[in-house]
Amino acid sequence: MNDDYDSVSVVPANEASWDDLQTVFGRGGAATCQCQRIKLGDRDWFAMAVEERAHRLREETDCGHPEAEGTSGLVAYRDGEPVGWVAVEPRAGYRRLRGSSVPWAGRDEDPDDPDVWAVVCFAIRPGHRRQGLTRPLARAAAEYARAHGAKAVEGYPMVPRDGQNVSWGEMNVGSRGTFLAAGFREVAHPTTRRVVMRLDLTDD
Repeated sequence: MNDDYDSVSVVPANEASWDDLQTVFGRGGAATCQCQRIKLGDRDWFAMAVEERAHRLREETDCGHPEAEGTSGLVAYRDGEPVGWVAVEPRAGYRRLRGSSVPWAGRDEDPDDPDVWAVVCFAIRPGHRRQGLTRPLARAAAEYARAHGAKAVEGYPMVPRDGQNVSWGEMNVGSRGTFLAAGFREVAHPTTRRVVMRLDLTDD
């Protein structure tokens, strides 16, 4: 793993171009999803054409409009090349997340709390994967949430079993190590393969 991040910069998506974001997504699952399944929920996502998903994401990110406020993700660059994406915004905006019982199991949480943000998806450009790029993205996402007034930010990574070979597509939620490196702590382990990581952002 390459953990030299001096050549990596992360910017809000509205400061990146739409072409750069689509370059990160490539032609695989990220390009098909356009980071909309977690926003829409399964039923509405499956019923929507890829082109419409892309249109929704373009409106959510305001790519290419640095003057816009935009609170729907960040894009990573390495040596000027677009290489990564992370979805982060107020937790209440993710319909699929809110509709799942997993993140809330054993916790006294209001899924609609506007002060809690969530990091729900990473996309790393083919050819740049397994090089630790989710770590600077997670750190930048937490700082972005803090700058926009969040009191806490959460992630919901997968924890593979020992020796389990997990595809990149399954790990788009991130790994526990990614969130630990960004200062998050584990607050729940609702299933054998899923943990809830949280970073409280309020000043002591």
